[in-house]
Amino acid sequence: MNKLLNLIIMTECINSNGEENFIVLDGGLGTELTRAGFKIDDDPLWSTRTLIENSEAVKAVHKSFLESGADIVITGTYQLSLKTLCQHCDFDENKALDVIYSSVKIAQEACLEVKSNNSEYKRRLLVAGSVGPYGACQHDWSEYSGNYVDNMTIKQLMDWHRPRVKALLEAGVDILALETIPAQKEAEALIQLLKEFPTAKAWLCFSCKDERHTCHGELFSEVVTKIVCQSAQIVAVGVNCSPPQFVKFLLQSIQGKVDLPLIVYPNGFDDGKFVWDDDEHQVLSGHVMEWIAAGARWIGGCCGTQPKDIAKIRKIVESNG
Repeated sequence: MNKLLNLIIMTECINSNGEENFIVLDGGLGTELTRAGFKIDDDPLWSTRTLIENSEAVKAVHKSFLESGADIVITGTYQLSLKTLCQHCDFDENKALDVIYSSVKIAQEACLEVKSNNSEYKRRLLVAGSVGPYGACQHDWSEYSGNYVDNMTIKQLMDWHRPRVKALLEAGVDILALETIPAQKEAEALIQLLKEFPTAKAWLCFSCKDERHTCHGELFSEVVTKIVCQSAQIVAVGVNCSPPQFVKFLLQSIQGKVDLPLIVYPNGFDDGKFVWDDDEHQVLSGHVMEWIAAGARWIGGCCGTQPKDIAKIRKIVESNG
C-alpha cells in the first residue's frame, strides 16, 4: 500500500474499532528557528534562509515536533518562490528548485530518524509540502489582507504557484499544505492548479481576520461550501495562522456542511503578542476541546507554537480518541 493510499485512509479519521482518530500537526518552524537564535524575522526568505544555510537546524526542529507527538511535519517552503530565491540568493532556476527538493528530503529524513531511534514507534509519519500564499513571498505582510488578488487573475496566481507545487510533488511529499490562504480567488486558483496534478492531494487552510471572515473579507463559510466541496483533491479544510479565539466560531460555521475532516493550526498569539503555553497561559491547549467539539480532527499550531504545545495537544487528542 503506497503512502497516498495510506493518507486517504487516514482522512476518514476512523480506526478499526469504529472510534474517531485524530491527526496532530507540527508547530511553528520559523518561530522555533528564531528561538534557536537564527536572525530570520526580517529576512525575505524567512525559514528558507536557514534551510539553505543550516539544513541540520531545520531537521532538528522537525524532529522536535515529531518527538513531541506530531504525525505530520510541514516543509520550510512557506515563504519561498523561485523568483525570491533567484533575487535574494543569486540562484538560477535549477539551484532554486534544488532548495525545494532539499526541503522535502530534510523533512523525510527527520521522519526516518525519529522512527529509527525508537523501534516501538508505531505512528505513521508524513511530510506536507508548504504552499504559502503569494503575499507571503512579497515580504510586505500582504498575506494578512490578500488585497493583491484584486489586481491578479486566476491564471496569474496559478502560474505563480505552479513551479513550487510541481517541485514539491516531484520531491515526494505525501500531501500539499495549501496554507494561510487569505482570499477566495487564491483558493480557487490553487484548486484549479491541482487538476494539473490529478494524483495529488492537499489540505486547504484559510487565514481569517475575525470569527466569520477570511483576511480578504469573504465569508469563510460561503467560501468553503462554494469552492472546496468541488474538489476531490482537497482532503481536509480549515483555518491556520489566525488567532486561536476565532477558530471555534469559524469551524461552527461549516460544521456539518462539508464532508471532510476539519483542520486547525492557529498561532500561539494572545492580545497582540506571542504567548507560550505554560502554567499560567493555555493559549492553544486551552482551546483544543472546543475545537474538537466544533469538529476539528487535524490539530496543530502555527507561528509561535513550540514542541511542548504539540505535546499537550497530543495528550488531549489521545484522551479523546
